[in-house]
Amino acid sequence: MLKGLGNLGDMAKMMKKAQEMQGKMAALQSDLENTVVIGESGAGLVRARATAKGELTGLEIDPSIFNPDEKEVVEDLILAAIKDAQSKAAQKSKEEMEKLTSELGLPAGMDIPGL
Repeated sequence: MLKGLGNLGDMAKMMKKAQEMQGKMAALQSDLENTVVIGESGAGLVRARATAKGELTGLEIDPSIFNPDEKEVVEDLILAAIKDAQSKAAQKSKEEMEKLTSELGLPAGMDIPGL
């Protein structure tokens, strides 16, 4: 008659684990928003700054590249720096997610919505 009650302890553990995961996910989101990555191109002539969530927050351009005859080169360097920053942001985010899923005992590469 009361046969199914033995699993209540397991359910409580699962709920606690889910709450723990939710808290760690919120902390990770905050950390990613505050972590800065720098993308570069042209041997550092152009630098793009972004959060680890991929939001571009700044762009530094060495004045030596401002030659009107080389407008396309400057544009390409800017795009390359932004792409590099975005790539580094994605990599940092992936690394942090892998750490979190490992800590929580979840399978590697598990996709968690919202990140």
